Amino acid sequence: MEILKIILFTDAGSSINNWAVFGFRVLLAVELFRVHGLKKFRGNNGKPEVVPNPLGLPQALNNLVATFSDTVVPALVILGIGTRLAILPTIGVTSIGYFVVHRDDPIAIRDVPYTYTVCFLFLLFMGPGSISADHYIYLNLFKN
Repeated sequence: MEILKIILFTDAGSSINNWAVFGFRVLLAVELFRVHGLKKFRGNNGKPEVVPNPLGLPQALNNLVATFSDTVVPALVILGIGTRLAILPTIGVTSIGYFVVHRDDPIAIRDVPYTYTVCFLFLLFMGPGSISADHYIYLNLFKN
């Protein structure tokens, strides 16, 4: 039960901080979905997106994780539902993008997965703030 408390607790300390975290997570999630998630549905110029598979996973699993990370996770982040757990696949995908897929690319290309990784790590440690479903679940489960 303690681990559940840790996962769900998410108060940024003040009203302005909670609104700032809310705005940050919504804008981050919208951008992830808009730029990367929509490609999973319509591809680039009508061609399906080829998802890199640097770990050699079965292609279906690799595509599933990438699609989930760029489409479902942003919706969960916007609503603040299971945020800390939900973003773990996205952190994995973006960090693999930075450290493996784009390791030899110029910094101008590497900075995109780097920035997403850092932003989602911030949310992992900070939590979604009190303007989230996680906060209301926490309050209803752990009222004193």
